[in-house]
Amino acid sequence: MIKFIKNFRKDEDGAVTVDWVVLTAAVVGLAVAAYSSIETATTGLTASTATYIGSQAPN
Repeated sequence: MIKFIKNFRKDEDGAVTVDWVVLTAAVVGLAVAAYSSIETATTGLTASTATYIGSQAPN
C-alpha cells in the first residue's frame, strides 16, 4: 500500500491534463472578450451607417 501511495504521488499524468484545461479555459475567455468588443463596435458602426443613409435625400 505504501508503494502504491508513493507511485501515485510521483505520477504527473494528471498534471498535464490540468494544464491543458487551464490553457483551454484561458483561450475561450479571451475569445469571449474579443467577441464582446467586436460586437459592441460593429453595433455602433451599424447604427451610425443607418443614420447616415436615412438622412440622405432621394434623388
